Amino acid sequence: MDPLGYSSTQFPDRSGALNGLARADIPEPPARSARRPDPLDRVARLAAMILGTSLASVTIARWRASPGRRGLDAPDTTGRQSPLEHSWLQSVIESQEKLIIDDARLNLHPRARCPSRPAGVSAWAGFPVRDPHGNVVGVLCVADHLPRHWSAGEVELLETLAQVASREVALQVALQHSAERAELAEILQESLLPPQLPEIPGLHVAARYVAAAGAEVLGDFYDIFPSVRGSWGLVVGDVCGKGAPAAKSTALARYTLRAEAHRHGRPSLILATLNQALLDWPTDDPRFLTAIYATVRPTPAGASVQISSAGHPLALVRRAGGRVQTFGRPGTLLGLLPDPELRDSRTSLRRGDSLVLFTDGVTEARSQIDRNLFGYDRLHDVVAGLGDMPAEQMADAVQQAVLAFSGREISDDTVVLVLKVP
Repeated sequence: MDPLGYSSTQFPDRSGALNGLARADIPEPPARSARRPDPLDRVARLAAMILGTSLASVTIARWRASPGRRGLDAPDTTGRQSPLEHSWLQSVIESQEKLIIDDARLNLHPRARCPSRPAGVSAWAGFPVRDPHGNVVGVLCVADHLPRHWSAGEVELLETLAQVASREVALQVALQHSAERAELAEILQESLLPPQLPEIPGLHVAARYVAAAGAEVLGDFYDIFPSVRGSWGLVVGDVCGKGAPAAKSTALARYTLRAEAHRHGRPSLILATLNQALLDWPTDDPRFLTAIYATVRPTPAGASVQISSAGHPLALVRRAGGRVQTFGRPGTLLGLLPDPELRDSRTSLRRGDSLVLFTDGVTEARSQIDRNLFGYDRLHDVVAGLGDMPAEQMADAVQQAVLAFSGREISDDTVVLVLKVP
């Protein structure tokens, strides 16, 4: 395990500079005032100032290669860390208990191993710093060049400061974990959405996806892929739930639909196959989702479209003149019943016509002013007013209308997919 952090505060020594005190293998910044003080640095400074010691530090250990053994790296041979203090730090980590040394020259403490002469350190006290699981991952220590008796009050203070350092370690672990989870979620999300949309001969396609605030892994998905006899499959779906369970359902849906699209092009049958796959999935946590699937076949005049909805908002068709109509018939969501009601609808798209697929995150977005829904009527009006825009601009315009309406605070994922005959 790499160090979570290290902080060291050294004060001028009235009788001369201290030599050989332990330092982590991290260089001290050239100008402390030029950077924001690290929380561990503040703990060390506070300990040194209150106790009047020459040096205080918080050292976070690395993990040894051998399983189950925590410890510091080998003693620093560059002069920044003495074997003596390295030994004491290691003793605190291994024993998971504090180590108090009033006079290192006497070496009376049974755990105060002294592999070399004290090198200027006479008094030393080290206290375990723990991770969120209670494991000792570091040491808060104070040192002095003169012998001193560490009073009960000073020991209690240092134990309290060690607890403060432990809480800071816990916070750093949590922040690191959160960052890793966010990065993993982003990677997973990218793997569940097409990296780029394919080019359909004679047609233009565009898609926009916006994740809900705080969502780790998407619940909405979309995809475009080749199907039988020169046709193409377009799908937009909404998985129940978020996070890893939703990601599993999304992956199952995408790859089931892609595989089935190579067998035939009838949307209702393709969705029925996905329904059976969801029902056959061996899990104690049933998965269900809504989806709308379209088979698009380019034609000399534009495109023929066959579509089926499984519990999903119906598509919109915008004609070249600006008229907008709902396309498709309602159906049963998938993963719930063995024989869902799924029906196919057909239409033709000609030059200037567009097909718009979307998720309910669009129509159910709420205004930050009065909490009203964006709604179907508002979506119809937005699409009708788009004019002769390219597919990319149409998808952008719909998403921007939703974000502006909601004050850019959406509570559900939104997907907009546009296919246009140029």
